[in-house]
Amino acid sequence: MVRYQKDRGMMMGSSKKPKVIAYIDLPEPIIDQIKEHCEVVSFQSIHEDQATFYIELKDCHGLIGADLPINKALLQQAPELKIVSNISVGYENFDLEAMTAYGVIGTNTPGVIETTADAMMGLLLAAARRIPELDQFVKEKKWTDLIGMEHYGVDVHKRTLGIIGMGKIGYAVAKRAHFGFDMDILYHNRTRHLEREEAIQAKYCELEELLRKSDFVLMMASANEESKYLMDKAQFSLMQPNAIFINGSRGQNVNEGALITALKNGQIYGAALDVFETEPVSSDNELLQLKNVITVPHIGSATFHTRLQMVQMAITNLIQGLTNETPSNILNKEVLETR
Repeated sequence: MVRYQKDRGMMMGSSKKPKVIAYIDLPEPIIDQIKEHCEVVSFQSIHEDQATFYIELKDCHGLIGADLPINKALLQQAPELKIVSNISVGYENFDLEAMTAYGVIGTNTPGVIETTADAMMGLLLAAARRIPELDQFVKEKKWTDLIGMEHYGVDVHKRTLGIIGMGKIGYAVAKRAHFGFDMDILYHNRTRHLEREEAIQAKYCELEELLRKSDFVLMMASANEESKYLMDKAQFSLMQPNAIFINGSRGQNVNEGALITALKNGQIYGAALDVFETEPVSSDNELLQLKNVITVPHIGSATFHTRLQMVQMAITNLIQGLTNETPSNILNKEVLETR
């Protein structure tokens, strides 16, 4: 498998186009699309060839990919860098203060609201009705009689959903839950959303109240210093023993050790996780051994249509930044004042 690829035109020094490093595995037609405007160096894995990556970085004007830490140490190695285009909603990998100081634009791809909300509702339903576990039960030919009470799930309709982080995705899940399943909605957020409260009859409350009263708790808070381990031992101890915890935000928002203890001790009924503290998740992580946990590999936005939209949005951001336009999804507008 080719891990590193450089345009022939670049090697021959025949082009004056801006140079871009694509540090994510992109389909060839997408790379060709970027090549219409830029010279492209492609890496399928930076980690396997870091030395070459840093050599290419020295005269690079743009980066496109996801998760690479863009910090002062990297910026010092990239004096020509103008823009970093994240193919993701999140941008925890950006040190925006440092990027602004170095005159580097950061952008993201926020248009994944409905797709991610679908995934979170799917995880909630799958965990409540134990669908993956019972699917395996049938496939292992254990269904020789009627299933017993030990295989029963819990109801979703007319239950209470508590959402930690009522941003756009959290609100999209809340609408599905309220209008589709007649669920009561509690939410905790840094700021109140009065219009959203009225639209879905949601109630704003403190985190402790939400945890005590919710049958399902959905973590959708953004990742920052304030939200690190927002769910820890004390918080899981407040949840009901028949409650299910779903994390669709970032793994760092949850203390996995505390979650494992709560699951093993029966403090909560189950969990469904799209994100983990360390990704890819370690094969010896105890969460993978628990039947009352659903684990999926960070696939909230992973549909063909949405991922293609995200890539196209990232390319548009990238080209705009390299042609002195203001990118549609710029995260640090103050950088424009330094240019």
